[in-house]
Amino acid sequence: MGKIRALTAALTTAAVALSLTACTDQGPTAQDAATELAGALSSLDVSGVPFAEGAPDQPQDTLDTIVNAMDPLEPKVTVDSVEETGEDTATAHLDVAWDIDETSQDWTYSTTAELTRGEEQWQVTWKPDLIVEDLQENEVLVRKNTPAERGDILGADGAVLVSDRPVVRVGVDKTRLEESQLTSSATELAKLLELDVAAYTERVTSAGPEAFVEAIVLRDDDSREVSDQEISAIPGARAIEDTMELAPTRGFARATLGIVGPATAEMIEASDGELQAGDITGISGLQAQYDEQLRGAPGVIITAITRQAEDSADGSGTEQDAATAGPKELFSKAPVAGQPLKTTLDPKLQSLAERILEQEPSASSIVAIRPSTGDILTVANGPGSEGYNTALLGQYPPGSTFKMATTLALLRQGFTPDSPTQCTESVTVDGATFKNAPTYPESAVGTVPLRTTFANSCNTGFIAERDTVSQQELSKAAAAMGIGVETASVGLPVFFGAVPAEATGTAHAASMIGQGQVLVSPFALARAAASVGAGERISPTLLATDETTTTESQPPSPPATPSLEPSTTATPSSDAAPSITEDEAATLRSLMRSVVTDGGAAMLADVPGEPVLAKTGTAEYGSEDPPRTHAWIVALHGDLAVAVFVEEGEYGSTSGGPLLEEFLTEAG
Repeated sequence: MGKIRALTAALTTAAVALSLTACTDQGPTAQDAATELAGALSSLDVSGVPFAEGAPDQPQDTLDTIVNAMDPLEPKVTVDSVEETGEDTATAHLDVAWDIDETSQDWTYSTTAELTRGEEQWQVTWKPDLIVEDLQENEVLVRKNTPAERGDILGADGAVLVSDRPVVRVGVDKTRLEESQLTSSATELAKLLELDVAAYTERVTSAGPEAFVEAIVLRDDDSREVSDQEISAIPGARAIEDTMELAPTRGFARATLGIVGPATAEMIEASDGELQAGDITGISGLQAQYDEQLRGAPGVIITAITRQAEDSADGSGTEQDAATAGPKELFSKAPVAGQPLKTTLDPKLQSLAERILEQEPSASSIVAIRPSTGDILTVANGPGSEGYNTALLGQYPPGSTFKMATTLALLRQGFTPDSPTQCTESVTVDGATFKNAPTYPESAVGTVPLRTTFANSCNTGFIAERDTVSQQELSKAAAAMGIGVETASVGLPVFFGAVPAEATGTAHAASMIGQGQVLVSPFALARAAASVGAGERISPTLLATDETTTTESQPPSPPATPSLEPSTTATPSSDAAPSITEDEAATLRSLMRSVVTDGGAAMLADVPGEPVLAKTGTAEYGSEDPPRTHAWIVALHGDLAVAVFVEEGEYGSTSGGPLLEEFLTEAG
């Protein structure tokens, strides 16, 4: 508020002074004075108002003190009427309205101002309730938000994913300790909770003498490893029962669902008065993206509290913040509960994927999408991702899984699964030599049909067709399955993939096998597989709707429009890149089945249920010799499309295959 007034104070002061001294043919009028007073009060800048004798030495400072806790709100003050009470006196009746929030419920009231004609201008009599009705001497306004019940985050079939769950706030209560005990108690509690001892001890010793210095918030359920007895055995340590918006487990879809917590100073400043210190708000993920919907509308209570002037040691009066009398309520508005956010996440599949990944030390993820609806069922990240949403935001070369797009480009040039390809031991392009994986079967070398080249993932066979498929055509084929094509239906920022539309020589050769400048996220690859399963490019969604559809012409409409970060992409827009067709998809599905029956994904042949279709991939990266590799595998199993990624893997079949096999088997 102070900064806003600082920008306008000079102009306001000049305008008020000029208007209050303006003369008509009969001199200045009380109406003019009342109008300009209303303007000054509306901007909470009375520095230019001529006050009569008896006003505070610094009326502006007094007003600032009264309304400080209302920041950044300002009232709208208008003149209802002006009543002349004598030859040189008048009473102005003012209407005051505070726009408390975006609802229609404002705080409105009327107040009066006594005016006295001076020799050259009308003067205003200062009184405490000039700006707020019934305000007494030394009273100030206090605005406090009362939190609304936060909306739950729901999963598939209405399952509650995030809701209020019991927690305990563990910390040191300094009122229960002598000064000499602070360091030892803080140290002992930090060790019990496996926290940074020095950092927590510093927080405890530097906090106020009556502070409860929170160390950690623990789930109060069977997963809690520290008991009340262990905590209470430490002098001054306490476990305070509370509730918090939490998922079923600490790691459950954490990077996607996000977390809630106290609003930071930056959030409060940017909220334009919607947040106050102590308010709970979304910090990350869906909790932050849809905070307004989930948080609802907080209630508001405005009270008047007396500030007591006390004598300081030198005898001068000082203002103290402590209330000397109970608060007097002036206005209240009940909170409005937040609305639930419905997602498509399947809690069973999400938990399964996270359990499967929990032993993988490097970054990893499993993304599952239902082709028939576009619903995103699983967005799982392993502990090696260290909180980063690898599944949605990771950017990695896809390796041989990209041969789905390369094959589609070949099909569009007239190839069939039986078309001959030249799978040699190596191929050289502009001095760069490309080879097949060391595990490539010798029986599949030579002139072999495209089906064999695809099933065994022959790098040289695809690179040999680099003159058949231009980079532009390769880019369009990738876009036909959704790689690099943005859609707002997801509900969170994602990396859609990037395939350059122009590349020549070795760069184009590398693109043919998903290396070089080609990048995808696990989500982007799962989307590509789901598009093959659906027979058209799908627009996946993480937000449930009553009528979900996969077509781009009728994408799902999320309950709120998120602000999505655009992906780094060189692929054509969806308008310039026609979708994959059902006939093209049917051929690709047949080829993906051959990967299981005759190629590198044989471990998936015994998965119960419908036949599994798959494509493995290994992507080299870095400058080491031999190079390090990412492991990929994608699959279609009935109405389920899955992408598995391991950042520090061996081959897609050996690192990703067993993870995918376990997921599909237990998914049922």
